Amino acid sequence: MQRKALNDIIKWNQRQSFKPLVLNGARQVGKTWLMKEFANRYYPDNYVYINFEDEEDLKTLFQQDFDISRIETTIKIVKAVEINKDTLFLFDEIQEAKRGTMALKYFYEKEPGRRIIAAGSMLGLSLHRDDSFPVGKVSLLNVYPLDFEEFLWATNNKILDDQIVEQQWSVLGSLKNKTTELLKLYYFIGGMPRVVLEFINTNDLNEVRREQAELLASFQLDFSKHEPTEEVPRIRMVWASIPSQLAKENRKFIYGALKKGGRAKEFEIAIEWLRDAGLIYKVNRVSTGEMPLSTFVDLDAFKMYMLDTGLLGAMANLSPKAAVLGNDLFMTYRGALTEQYVYQQMRPLLGDSIYYWSADNSRGEVDFVIEADNSIIPIEVKAEENLRSKSLRAFCDKCHLTSALRFSLADYRRQDYLTNVPLCAVGQYLSSLLF
Repeated sequence: MQRKALNDIIKWNQRQSFKPLVLNGARQVGKTWLMKEFANRYYPDNYVYINFEDEEDLKTLFQQDFDISRIETTIKIVKAVEINKDTLFLFDEIQEAKRGTMALKYFYEKEPGRRIIAAGSMLGLSLHRDDSFPVGKVSLLNVYPLDFEEFLWATNNKILDDQIVEQQWSVLGSLKNKTTELLKLYYFIGGMPRVVLEFINTNDLNEVRREQAELLASFQLDFSKHEPTEEVPRIRMVWASIPSQLAKENRKFIYGALKKGGRAKEFEIAIEWLRDAGLIYKVNRVSTGEMPLSTFVDLDAFKMYMLDTGLLGAMANLSPKAAVLGNDLFMTYRGALTEQYVYQQMRPLLGDSIYYWSADNSRGEVDFVIEADNSIIPIEVKAEENLRSKSLRAFCDKCHLTSALRFSLADYRRQDYLTNVPLCAVGQYLSSLLF
């Protein structure tokens, strides 16, 4: 399986000054595979892998002190390996080692040439407790599920992706049925590596759903494993509400949908827990389209998206039959899945710098607003080929913006202020704008 994040690790390895590299992301997004794949390619006979969730003898490795010589000698003895100055250390589930993330700072300061890759599925949670993040002493790489381009690579559609990257719009127009079918598959399967691999191996969407159900069950177990008992019910309520929150025409997160009379104060810890675990993302409202967008954020209004479109569909109980029959998948839950899909392609490129706009009277909304090429770009998402854009036009007029994007199933075309880009090209097109 080809992952873009692997290229980021290779670039890290080519730098002259080595900071420990921390892979951060939710469970099962491929962090362990990435570190091992890199090690097997570039340090096949000279790396040490430690999973602190399984290695009871090493969970307290950093608790006594940060004496690097003692730490490396202990690893050498426990793992029964030889260690030299070029040995690569792989620290998996580092949040399970007491003071593990803090130790990375001392490796960088006392042994700056040591190559270390650390990963943590619930890393964000540990940083709020008895550990501190070594700001400026490590390189951080966020790992996400496969985006649509990586999905095309994994399913032997690299030639099609080449056409998308090269923006061969006339060719893609003639291949619309093909790209639409692949989009529907991705909506259903998503980008969790285990799930994609299950589809590649079995070509069975029922097996895909089974794998997704197992992943969702493992996330549920994490709720009670990592959080005080009294907070678990609220975490479950927030998590379970996401499909219905996204299914609303107005996708602003409503606390009252969780329970009658629900308030922000009651659920803010639960929401932050899910964010720290990498399972959800918040997109805040901005009140205007002026730069910088971050100064016009309304912290009380936000939309919430899940980690993965396939998991969203699984939680919404969309059947495998809907993925293969006509446009049923788009019709049944089309708006929510399409918006989730677009966000999922944008997230690795823009991180938290993605917003949305809605009018004060709620009679108009722009799905996403971003900054690119020193300008504000509003983005509208359409699940089909309905291309009416009243809210988008109104927002552009209000904020004196001269360009906007629409992602839809329609063919590529530019008209006046608006560029329509096919949904299959979201990530590749935005990459060409941003980089």
